[in-house]
Amino acid sequence: MTLGVSAPNAAALDRVESVLTEFFASAEQRAGMMGPAYQRLWHALEDSTRGGKRLRPRLVMTAFDGLAGTNITGAATIAAAFEMLHTALIIHDDVIDHDTERRGAANIAGTYRDQALSAGFTAADSLHRGSSAAIIAGDLALTSTFRLTNSAAMPSWVRDRIFEVLDEAVFASAGGEVLDVDFTTPGAAPSPLEVMNMSRWKTAVYSFEAPLMAGGLLAEADDDVVQCLGTVGRLAGTAYQLVDDVLGVFGDGAVTGKSTIGDLVEGKYTLLMSYASNTKEWEQISALLGRRTLSADQADQVRHLLDTCGSREYVEAQAEECANSARDVLASATLPEPLAVDLSAIVDQSVGRSS
Repeated sequence: MTLGVSAPNAAALDRVESVLTEFFASAEQRAGMMGPAYQRLWHALEDSTRGGKRLRPRLVMTAFDGLAGTNITGAATIAAAFEMLHTALIIHDDVIDHDTERRGAANIAGTYRDQALSAGFTAADSLHRGSSAAIIAGDLALTSTFRLTNSAAMPSWVRDRIFEVLDEAVFASAGGEVLDVDFTTPGAAPSPLEVMNMSRWKTAVYSFEAPLMAGGLLAEADDDVVQCLGTVGRLAGTAYQLVDDVLGVFGDGAVTGKSTIGDLVEGKYTLLMSYASNTKEWEQISALLGRRTLSADQADQVRHLLDTCGSREYVEAQAEECANSARDVLASATLPEPLAVDLSAIVDQSVGRSS
């Protein structure tokens, strides 16, 4: 999903890139004083922030710009902090999911694993070294989120509120991740509502709800406006995650940059599976899920069964329902018209995307 550069404008996003560049240059210089190995890890962490959609910084700047915020330097720093938070969470998520690639290339875990293999370590030891490096890098990215936030120039009450928003985002994401792991337990049968809540907590809060609220706070908007932004973000973010789950099984890997078999191999219990578990096709579907040796033909069979039982249609309908609820909120809100238009476009793109 790529938002137009007019909202926020390209110059504002360039400021965000400058903040990230300067932050990494300082951190890498500091790390170099402790040795080349530590400096290399910071280089790898910086590399892992490149090539993304910058969705969260764009949302921060969209709300900030749409509410006529003036503290552009502070806003760019907070936008960069949200990119660091995203980096931290996806690095750790990849470790949890045993993924060694991201966007078609080796991630930090994969890079360090490959280096260990080349150095003569066993496959098991190489995997361990890769995961260890990724965990450390994710920790650094997470602490950098709060370091950047603390460094941003803004009124103390705004900083305090943004710290509260960030704390809630991390807290919710961790809770959602625990549920995501727990739902893969054999015999687990979470309800569609439980799975929807997991999607919101794991992704929607930190990816949509919190960045939009932070942008509103940076513009020193009234509390009702900030809460409205959070509600729209929660609904749009949940729709986004539901579409992401569909793309994770039915999408084009060349477009999404993600595996379309990984969720099936892992046996991930998304809303697709929660709905399917109450249909006659579930016996056949569940027999194939969680197989490390799942073939392409077997994956196609699962996709066919998910289509046949109506699961894909149900999840897409739930995503559209979330989007419609967000549109209803925007229709009754008293937001500046340009911001309402931009947010409406974000909602539309959340459910209409292919990557």
